[in-house]
Amino acid sequence: METAEQYLQEKAGMVNDRLAQYVESWNDIPKQLKESVAYSLLAGGKRLRPVLVLATAESLGTEAERALPFACALEMIHTYSLIHDDLPAMDDDDYRRGRLTNHKVYGEAMAILAGDALLTKAFGLMAEGALAIGLPGDTALKLIAEASRRAGAEGMVGGQVDDILHENQSVTLETLQSIHRRKTGDLITFSVRLGGMVAGANEIQLEKLTRFAEGLGLAFQIQDDILDVIGDREKLGKETGSDEARNKATYPSLLGLSASKEHLRKTIEEAKSWIEGETWLNTHTLLGLADFLTTRDR
Repeated sequence: METAEQYLQEKAGMVNDRLAQYVESWNDIPKQLKESVAYSLLAGGKRLRPVLVLATAESLGTEAERALPFACALEMIHTYSLIHDDLPAMDDDDYRRGRLTNHKVYGEAMAILAGDALLTKAFGLMAEGALAIGLPGDTALKLIAEASRRAGAEGMVGGQVDDILHENQSVTLETLQSIHRRKTGDLITFSVRLGGMVAGANEIQLEKLTRFAEGLGLAFQIQDDILDVIGDREKLGKETGSDEARNKATYPSLLGLSASKEHLRKTIEEAKSWIEGETWLNTHTLLGLADFLTTRDR
């Protein structure tokens, strides 16, 4: 039987191929902007968020191809956020996915505009995808509206703001989890919900999938914080120790490394309990991905 890592690699390849097709088809945008967008969008990476879209849709009996445009749109949103995160005014990072960050190659102005272009394209692609597969209009509007909330001021962007405002400050575990539920968790939660909506999940099913995804998002961030302390730069494709250098609030800085690992274990087990044993869902892939993503070393 296919392992979670094999599934992740297979579906990441599917996403990469479609993203490359989209970029190739963008003929009416300035050449340097297209190069800057392609540089970051096609740089690889785990493709966790789009793969979760596909995995959830497949777990509900829908072909991955039907959900692929939505998965790619979500990866565009994620990539835009990484380009902007890496800027000097934000995290000021030199490396991402094992190569120089976008602004180090194309300059800050072009990096900002590449992020803007990706974010805008993402919403157009979701609308086009909904039309292409005949998604019910109310479902299409709901998922686009939710994408705006999850990626915007109420979600990821709001979490990033709180993350910046709490640098060099002592925070409680509750505040730290609130930051990460939005900064990292909202896009991961939306990935699973998006796959569910495209596959026609009902409200009860979506609620269970949401609880699973919220726990997965938190666990993913805890593991990210742990890897920033003990991870291998070559495997991660970015510098380690950057959170400590910027005095950011993290799970290891708040709880210590050992307690963070235990918190990670409890968080992922609780997350998995929301979908384990559900007969309407083929849980094998989602549970396998949850285990793999929270024991990863990159």
